[in-house]
Amino acid sequence: MDSRLLDLLVCPICKGSLQFDAAAQELICPRDKLAYPVRDDIPLMLVDLARDMTLPADATPSPSHTTTAEPAA
Repeated sequence: MDSRLLDLLVCPICKGSLQFDAAAQELICPRDKLAYPVRDDIPLMLVDLARDMTLPADATPSPSHTTTAEPAA
């Protein structure tokens, strides 16, 4: 990731600085413990896409809402 871009980007929640994890391709906010994905050198700075670093790596976050299919008649 371009260091000039990294200098401009901030966490969308706390506005703090971010650290780039090249191996994981993530921008890390140490204050909020969130990891924002970087895909094809494009940082995806959406809170909904951020990984909660306080959860175990194999944990899957529970959906914010669940949908149930109507049974077939």
